[in-house]
Amino acid sequence: MTDWATFAVATVALTLLLLSFTRRSQRTLERIRIVDDASDLAGEPADASADDDATAASDAAPDAASDAAPDAAAPADTVSHDPDRRSEPTLTTTLLLANLTVSQGVALGALVAVAWWTGVPASAFGLDVVPASFVLGWGVAAGVALYAGNEVAAALGTRVGATAPERLREAMAPTDARGWAFLLVVVLPVIALFEEALFRGALIGAFAVGFEIDPWLLAVASSIAFGLGHGAQGRLGIAVTGVLGFALATLFVYTGSLLVVVVAHYVVNALEFVVREGLEYEPAAALR
Repeated sequence: MTDWATFAVATVALTLLLLSFTRRSQRTLERIRIVDDASDLAGEPADASADDDATAASDAAPDAASDAAPDAAAPADTVSHDPDRRSEPTLTTTLLLANLTVSQGVALGALVAVAWWTGVPASAFGLDVVPASFVLGWGVAAGVALYAGNEVAAALGTRVGATAPERLREAMAPTDARGWAFLLVVVLPVIALFEEALFRGALIGAFAVGFEIDPWLLAVASSIAFGLGHGAQGRLGIAVTGVLGFALATLFVYTGSLLVVVVAHYVVNALEFVVREGLEYEPAAALR
């Protein structure tokens, strides 16, 4: 028999924990220095210790599930000779991506374990068997459309003087083929799977089944939480991500498939990284 009450308490607790980490990551991103690889750390003084690196990475990791990824200051490309800068906690792109993958993977594992322990069926999450053509067709089409909408929103925000910080996305951008493969094949899929499993599969699908709540009410609530979970993007980023979350929630309610929204979420993130960081093209600039 399904223990819906325990599942609800654990899921809400996991969501609140994620939001708490988001606040910490905002502060951490303002005080750490991010470099491309370990070779850039040569000559760092002892106080820029491995402990600082690990703490900074774990603090920043939970908020990197970003769709318009989170900029308090431009990340350094090389080691600064300013003693004040050299004493800052320093983090490499590789370590950041690794911590993101681990933290999001652990959170996903916790959610799966709670669902298994409480007997919540996979179908409640929207994991019914559907044709791959349906998943890929709807997912890719929706992802491209949502990415275009994000760029339009960014352009409109810039027109009125509101811009979303881009520090975390820039910090996550690899500089070689291996890094790009890791980002696109491992990191972004894990982020998309965890966020969709929590914000759409659990907070909408499972709650609607278990408590007979209108899924549209749950869609609004989960989208607000989804936006707040991307606090490092600033107020504009929170608003845009919240709207994106509701669009994904709408897609989930209409298709009933978690995999469709996972694909759509991944496409949005991948296009943003490839276009903005890989091709170094700013679509928003062309729309202004």
